[in-house]
Amino acid sequence: MSTLTITTAPQSETCGANWYALYTAPRHEKQVADQINRQGIPCYLPLYRSVRRWKDRRKELALVLFPGYVFVQMALQHRLRVLRLPGAVRLVTFNGRPVPVPEEDIQNLQNHLSRSGNIEPHPYLSVGRRVRVRSGPLRGLEGIIQRTKDRCRIVLSIHLIMRSVAVEVDDADVEFIA
Repeated sequence: MSTLTITTAPQSETCGANWYALYTAPRHEKQVADQINRQGIPCYLPLYRSVRRWKDRRKELALVLFPGYVFVQMALQHRLRVLRLPGAVRLVTFNGRPVPVPEEDIQNLQNHLSRSGNIEPHPYLSVGRRVRVRSGPLRGLEGIIQRTKDRCRIVLSIHLIMRSVAVEVDDADVEFIA
């Protein structure tokens, strides 16, 4: 069983601000998100819960959904405040310029996936049959359908960082998009 946990800073003045993917040092995502929160800058670190079993015990862990990344909402002129933090490496760029993450991608993660308990990382997927959830708590979510023997999943991909997540849905709740 897994769920999505959201870490966001209090909403400050975000006029002219976009969401950016911040690449972090390995296994520093939670510390970087905490430091960004302390700066008063909105950030988003999607987590999921996973039960791990050892010989003598079981433990539920909060794991990072996109290892190596924290999403930050800021105006570009404030990027040095974030990049100077220990564990922050760089913003995701294209041709040397920071590229904003589409607002729709962040909203899908925050609004739809936080309601689902069956979310987990998935290998990056960019090609496939597109569907939309027409009913239930994930209503309006769009992604690529993936069927296995006994379950149906929608894969949501963040193309900028080439990462995907999968969420289980009822097969009867989806409709194909032309």
